[in-house]
Amino acid sequence: MQQISDILSFHRADRSDLIPILHEVQSRLGYIPPEAMQAAADHVGMSASEVYGVATFYSAFKFKPVGRHCVKACRGTACHVKGSEKILAEIEKALGIKDGDTSADGEYSLETVACLGSCALAPVLVVDERVYGRVTPARVKSILRGER
Repeated sequence: MQQISDILSFHRADRSDLIPILHEVQSRLGYIPPEAMQAAADHVGMSASEVYGVATFYSAFKFKPVGRHCVKACRGTACHVKGSEKILAEIEKALGIKDGDTSADGEYSLETVACLGSCALAPVLVVDERVYGRVTPARVKSILRGER
């Protein structure tokens, strides 16, 4: 809670500071816990439900702790046509988690995204900030091993 208080002390008690507050909380904690949303609401003079509504509008905000490595599987049209469903199934099997979950050891979070903007490389997988193109189910385990 001290980290949240420290963050709030650097921001104005104004609704226009809500998004910067949420970004900083997530940057420091890795996600936005409920107590941070309540503290931000109190700080800017909004209800917790209003803050939650704003935060959930943006897909960038996370509400559960995320893993040390973030795995993003593209489900855009080009990737779908090229077999992204099989890639996703292989990732889920390898990590033992489903879309939106974090592994029990805290190493990996898995997220599907609508498009990664690398359609020419379909199907695409991003681990942390590294883009892998033309991924096959057989390559998934070696890609994930390379990130450990």
